[in-house]
Amino acid sequence: MRPAAIVLAAGGARRFGGDTHKLLASARGRRLIEWALLGPLGAAERGAVTDVIVVGGAVDLTDVVPPGVLLVPNPVWAAGMATSLRAGLDAARRRGASAAVVGLGDQPGVGTDAWCAVAAADAPIAVARYPEGRRPPVRLSASTWPLLPSTGDEGARAVMTAHPELVVEVPIVGDPDDIDTQEDLARWS
Repeated sequence: MRPAAIVLAAGGARRFGGDTHKLLASARGRRLIEWALLGPLGAAERGAVTDVIVVGGAVDLTDVVPPGVLLVPNPVWAAGMATSLRAGLDAARRRGASAAVVGLGDQPGVGTDAWCAVAAADAPIAVARYPEGRRPPVRLSASTWPLLPSTGDEGARAVMTAHPELVVEVPIVGDPDDIDTQEDLARWS
């Protein structure tokens, strides 16, 4: 069965500064979250993933998320990324998914090919391996979901460290950088 795609987009973006939440900031003619959604949406078009799920929290993404994408609110987003991951996985489970590919809403350069390659990997955990190192997206089979933390700011990394025997790396060429500051956004633009 094909996995669901989950984009974590609930954080407060404290380091970004300014009057606009970073996910709503514009670069190259689109908002940052719109760039980040191109990869999983393309993977869905290619049939590599079933559903595209966005987990929101700190900022309202209702008017930004395109039709057909499931927006899942995380009211406890401030308790850490693990709560957003759990919210996304719960939504994927309710939709019948037996695996999920998880990426970040502030990674605008992670394209469709990366999402598709990670989605196709046959392992309990598959992680994109860029020249810079391991970065999202990460494929998590349902058998690994109980191992994930339920609170705090760590997600799959904790499980990959504790259970390296479950992990395969998927070589990816591309831009895994995330946007944390306005300077990051200016460089990416």
